[in-house]
Amino acid sequence: MSRPGFVLDVDRSTPPILFWRDEQLTTERLPVGSRVVYPPEPAMHIENPDAAIKDALASPILGEPLRARLRAGMRLTVAFDDTAYPLLRTKGSDTRRRIIEAVLDMAADCGVDDVELVVARGLRRRMTERELRQAIGERAYDSFAPKGLIKQHDAENGDELVQIATTDNGDAIEINKRVAASDLVVYAGMSLKPSDTGWHRIVTGLCGRVTLGDGSREHVSRLCDAAAEQLKIFQVDTTIDTSIVPPSLSFLSRREREWNPLDKGRFAIARELTNIAPARFNRQLLNNLTVRYCMTNVVAGDVDAVGKTVAARLHDERTTTISGQTDIVTFGVPSFAPFGPGSIANPVLMVAAGLQFLFNLNEGTPVVRQGGVAILHHPARAEFNSVHHPSYIEFFHEVLTETTDIAEMDDFEQRFASDNWFKQLYQTSYAFHGLHPFQMWREITKALRYLGGVIVVGGNTQTVRRLGFKPASTFQDALEMARDITQIREPSLTHLHAPPIFTADVS
Repeated sequence: MSRPGFVLDVDRSTPPILFWRDEQLTTERLPVGSRVVYPPEPAMHIENPDAAIKDALASPILGEPLRARLRAGMRLTVAFDDTAYPLLRTKGSDTRRRIIEAVLDMAADCGVDDVELVVARGLRRRMTERELRQAIGERAYDSFAPKGLIKQHDAENGDELVQIATTDNGDAIEINKRVAASDLVVYAGMSLKPSDTGWHRIVTGLCGRVTLGDGSREHVSRLCDAAAEQLKIFQVDTTIDTSIVPPSLSFLSRREREWNPLDKGRFAIARELTNIAPARFNRQLLNNLTVRYCMTNVVAGDVDAVGKTVAARLHDERTTTISGQTDIVTFGVPSFAPFGPGSIANPVLMVAAGLQFLFNLNEGTPVVRQGGVAILHHPARAEFNSVHHPSYIEFFHEVLTETTDIAEMDDFEQRFASDNWFKQLYQTSYAFHGLHPFQMWREITKALRYLGGVIVVGGNTQTVRRLGFKPASTFQDALEMARDITQIREPSLTHLHAPPIFTADVS
């Protein structure tokens, strides 16, 4: 068993605490009486992941083994997760690759020759050849890509979509035609959060744009219920450890009190280098770091059963129990955020990472109380990747200058959804769909309506204000502002020491 998570009560002897700030690093002294929530250490990994995958295929949760489902003449589709996850590059074998190779070998043994691979990307950008080779392996890529048998799901192409059902309220469900027409779909997944397990990832990755609608959890939940009755899917899902940095920087994931002199020296060097180097250099450095992620669990079979099992495993591996909520929650926002791999953590993605991803890493009860304050550390530069996020550029410069209220964005949302230029970039280049920033902002809005205020430390003042937040030049300034918002002289404060990713269980 790995060492469990830990809640540190800050006293006068507590050293400065690490905060990520995009691609930079900094430390802050927290007020005495604050709490620092540390994640559990990485779970024990599986010694022989290939053997574990074969065992999972042979002994699934509910239903027949995969081999019993395969037969000559059938149509088999293997769908898999795309690059949405906030992970650094993988050194070694990606778990998706291991699953896909095991499935393809078994299919070949059973005489299945009608096989296609589908990237379940939803409204996210297409994967590059390099990313595909990393995810599925050189052998699968070289066998399938030249024949046009690797498809990147296109939520805008009506010729590649088919209606399979309707939801309880009468909405049509259009899904990838190849998936719907297959005798069997094997879905190769890699889970980081309990909330994204089961049908949620499949539906958001393989449905059409109109079907996905506003992308809200409530709407997607209805889609999941209807899709579960129509599709034949054998899911293979894995969890990986929480190693986010190379061994030489592993101290960044540890408790500051346990840093030895070498760790402190390495941190000082890393902090100074990232502070003086241009942002472009730092991003390139981070994007080229490689980490050897290790598989901690693999489960196969019925989608719902697999989802529940994986969610339970993630709870066991990544949960830290906290006693009670707090008035203020703080966290640093790293550059490797959701929907930004190989890109730039633009201001909207920064907010999504902080208030949609990190804020929601809990068991249902937020760490901060309703009406409390979130303090984020991020430079909030108005910089964008024009290839990946063209719609985000216009969202920031056109929409947010008019309103930050999602309820007032309907006209903008309809225009972005029908914009042919955004569609073309989504379909033929490597751009996120025009609707993607609206979906992110809709999820962010839940946190905004819950909180009494959001403060960004060290962020560009103009950018932070356009986002609707309060800028603070220093952490101490942010604390004073938080006291004014909460109207409490000595508000309680909890710092989430993330990344690595973990879940807070607030009792």
